[in-house]
Parts: sequence; structure tokens; C-alpha cells
Amino acid sequence: MSDNTEKMLTITLRKSTASFPKDQKAAAKQLRLTKLNRSEKWPDTPSVRGQIRKIAHLVEVQEG
Repeated sequence: MSDNTEKMLTITLRKSTASFPKDQKAAAKQLRLTKLNRSEKWPDTPSVRGQIRKIAHLVEVQEG
């Protein structure tokens, strides 16, 4: 039996995007993080990792 499950990331918005540049607000919105303490699950892909890296100072990431 093969393991077809992808690794998932749980991303939680911990700081407000209010005083940050538009590109960082857009990255949070693309990840569906529109309110404080909102969490979303995303597959662990290079594109998602890039968006996380852009707003790493605003979010908390858990693997699993």
C-alpha cells in the first residue's frame, strides 16, 4: 500500500497586517488568513512556503 498523503501545514495569523505593505497583506489574503488567530491548512508545497516566508513575522506555522 502506498502512502499518498501529502504533508500539511497549519498556518495561524498571529499579528495584524494593518501596518504592513500591500504585498504582505495580499500574501495573507491568498492564504485565507483574514482575521487574527485564524488558522488554515495548506499542503506543503514550494509556492505555499514562499508565501509563508513573505509573512513569516506575522504567522505561526505547524507541520503535520
